[in-house]
Amino acid sequence: MSWFIAHCRRFGASFIRDSAYDGQITTGAPQPLPEEAALDGVDEFLSTCCAGPYTWPYEPAVVGYHATEGQSWRLSLSADGVRATHFPEPGTEPGTAVDASLRGTAGELVLALYSRVPVDSLKLDGDRRILDLLLERDPDA
Repeated sequence: MSWFIAHCRRFGASFIRDSAYDGQITTGAPQPLPEEAALDGVDEFLSTCCAGPYTWPYEPAVVGYHATEGQSWRLSLSADGVRATHFPEPGTEPGTAVDASLRGTAGELVLALYSRVPVDSLKLDGDRRILDLLLERDPDA
């Protein structure tokens, strides 16, 4: 399968996931996201919406995202760009410190990343200011 077809399938799955959740919200009966779709949603958001050659105009920082299902990600922010790293297995994450981290189920993480639930609904450690700057930032502005 070509990378383009794979990307289209992944994007389509995330669109369906988000639209289904939005529909559930309107009926007042939101359901937890399926684990596999949620884990892929976190990875997709961090690797496509955050990572890139975008200049981080603040002090360099590292943000950790930890899913209770066992997977983690790190977003490294610097003037050289924003890099996302995925750690699919527990215990494979480096021992270096992060400046801020969010912890929750993969479903909670992906919903917070897409601004469907408040970040405050997750467990936050470290410097909240970094997360606020990251969530408010428009790299194309």
